[in-house]
Parts: sequence; C-alpha cells; structure tokens
Amino acid sequence: MNIIRYPDKSEWERLSERPQLDTDKLNSTVAAILGDVRHNGDDAVRRYERQFDHATLDSLAVTSEEVDEALKAVGSDLLDAMRLAHADIAKFHSAQKFEGTKVETAPGVVCWQKSVPIEKVGLYIPGGTAPLFSTVLMLATPAVIAGCKEIVLCTPPNREGKVAPVILAAATVAGVKRVFKAGGVQAIAALAYGTQTVPKVYKIFGPGNQYVMAAKQQVSLRDVAIDMPAGPSEVCVVADETCNSVFVAADLLSQAEHGIDSQVMLVTTSEEKLQEIKEQIVAQLEQLPRREIAAKALESSHLVLVKDIDEAIGLSNVYAPEHLILATKDCEDLALRVVNAGSVFLGNYSCESAGDYASGTNHTLPTHGYARAYNGVNLDSFCRKLTFQHISAEGVKSIGPAVELMARAEHLDAHARAMQVRLNSLKPGIKEES
Repeated sequence: MNIIRYPDKSEWERLSERPQLDTDKLNSTVAAILGDVRHNGDDAVRRYERQFDHATLDSLAVTSEEVDEALKAVGSDLLDAMRLAHADIAKFHSAQKFEGTKVETAPGVVCWQKSVPIEKVGLYIPGGTAPLFSTVLMLATPAVIAGCKEIVLCTPPNREGKVAPVILAAATVAGVKRVFKAGGVQAIAALAYGTQTVPKVYKIFGPGNQYVMAAKQQVSLRDVAIDMPAGPSEVCVVADETCNSVFVAADLLSQAEHGIDSQVMLVTTSEEKLQEIKEQIVAQLEQLPRREIAAKALESSHLVLVKDIDEAIGLSNVYAPEHLILATKDCEDLALRVVNAGSVFLGNYSCESAGDYASGTNHTLPTHGYARAYNGVNLDSFCRKLTFQHISAEGVKSIGPAVELMARAEHLDAHARAMQVRLNSLKPGIKEES
C-alpha cells in the first residue's frame, strides 16, 4: 500500500493512473484467436478449450441434464439467495422502462421515440479463479425484462468439461435457456461471428480479464456492439472521521481480492482513520483465503490523506472509480457532488458487496476511468431507441423553407429538392417538375 499525504492537485492525475500492461503482444494473440474461430468455428473453440481450460469437449452446448444436475448440486439456501437477488434486480430494472412521448416540435411536425429490445444478445460469464454467477443475474435479468428474443450465455468449463453448477443455477433463475461451454477470447469470437453451434449475437455483455477485454474491443470495431470498455475491478472509499475503520478496510479488501490487477483507493480527511484502516487491512488480509491475490493488488493501491472533504471529492471525481463508497457524515449532500463514478454507495452500512449481489443495482460498471464517459449496464443497455416523425402538409409549410435553405447552404441540392417538390405541391397552380 502506498500512503500519500496532502498531494497537490497537480499530482491527482498521476495518482489516478491504473496499472498498465503491455498490450502489443496481447492484441496480436487475441487477433489470431479471433481469426481462427471466425474461419474454423466449433473446431477452433474446442481446440482452445483444450489449450486454455484443459477441457476436452464433444459438444459446446450445455444439456438439460447438466442443468438438472447443477440445480441438485446447489443448496436450497443459495438458490433462495439467488431468487432474492433476482427479485431485487428485476424490481430496480423494471422501473427503468421507457415510455416515449409524442412531441409537436412545430405545427404539423410530430416526433417520438420507441424503445425496442436488441433481438440477440450474448452474455460472457468468467469462470477463472471465481465463478461469477452473480453476473448472470445482473446481465440476464434486464435482458429478459427488455424482451431480448435470444439470450446466449458463454462460460468456461472446468477440466471435466462441466460448467460451474452455480452459474447454471443462476441462469435458470434468470431465465436463460441457451448456455455454451466456451471461455476467454474464443467465447467472444464465437458470440461475435457465430459458429456451427453458438449463434451470432448483436451485442456482447460481460466482464473478463485483459484478453477478454481486448477481444471485445477488437470485435466491436466492425462486427458487433459491446456493453462498454472495461478492465480490472476497482473501488474508491471517501472517508472522514466518522467512518468505521473495520468496514472501510473490509470494503477495500473486497475489491483487492478480485485479481492482482485490481486497484483500491482510500481518500480520507483523517490521519487517525488512515492509520486505523491501514492496521485493519493488514489484520483482515491474513484471514482471507485469497490473501495472496489481494496483497498483490494492494501493491498498486493508495491510501491518500487530504486537507478537507472538498479535496476528497475532487480527487475522487478525477479518479472516476468503478465503485465509490462515501463513508462520511454528510454522505447524501456529498453524493450531489459526485460527477464521475460507476456506482455510488452512501453511508457506513452501504457496502459495495451489496451492489455486487442483491441491492438491485447493476454491478457491470465502467472501470479504468471510463466512468467519465460511460454508465453501467441498465435496462437501456439491452434496448435501442427508434425515432419516428410524422410531417403533415402543415408541417411542410412550417419547416420546409428552413430545410430547403439549410440544405442549399451545405451544397446538398438533392436534399433541398426533396423538400422543394413538397412545398411546390402545396402551392396552387404550381406543378412538380419532372
């Protein structure tokens, strides 16, 4: 952990830098795998599953028998927890449904929007060091609410060729019926291009490691849409003298355990709390099964002491964290000053873990500073807004002269003529030119 006291504002950008990887070799490796799957389909996916996940697969599709087996393997308590989380997520995302309003922008000119679901979406769920079944709920629940006709889920199998039972259980709870055994870059390629077994989709959602993120960004250049650019998980905690040091340390470690490339930041106005939180991090770290991962992440993390709460929120807005926890006495007032963050947690009892699982908000969020320009996944992420307009004869008279004049000013005479012939048709005794 790096302790920084009273950094000058000129240092804030440097403090906000994330760990960087050399992506040149990574991108070339990713491009080669994408091309292979694009041309060789299922054969290439199975080959990479043997190479990377050490699984020999006869078929990529998960069978109904495997789903039944998974449901029996998952305890009833965990299934009930999934159902509770699913209900909360559904409640929050259902409230985001769009209702378009017709607007008469000028006499005889009526414009409106309609929300239409994306027909085919792909969900990528990492396996790796932790099977993220909660992400199934976070992505599939709004996809179902939006009305997406085809929801395709890809996730890596284990060495026995089996998908983690908790992932299949979550898929069942959320209403996903098509699950395929494919991980990493090969899964992204299968979703982007389609194979003999895996359907091609129109938009890909889901987190992953640097290779998965690079694959998503590469396929998004010309083949398929993606939810957002993203990278390793991160959290920033803004704390004052009223914070609970035990809680804050636990929150910081909850993100650090995600992976060695995760990053956490504490910004506090209290020297006393900084020391308490540092001691708590050391003590709690020893109790974690994933302490080696968390310890590595902490090497590139910062504990920052600032002069006042104004500097604290200012630094946080520059950092633009994926998760922001406001552990302060005036958290609701301070929340009004948040400009850049993926998801914000107010008060000592609002742990980031709640948002990861069951409060109802979505945990698929922009990282690496992308919160300056992107929002997290929500119901709109699975929809498109189609724009409509109806222009009557009265509308042509209202806006026609302006349209014609502007088109000619841009030297687009065909544009101008399209309106001109309509204007002429409304003038008594004037015939349209042939």
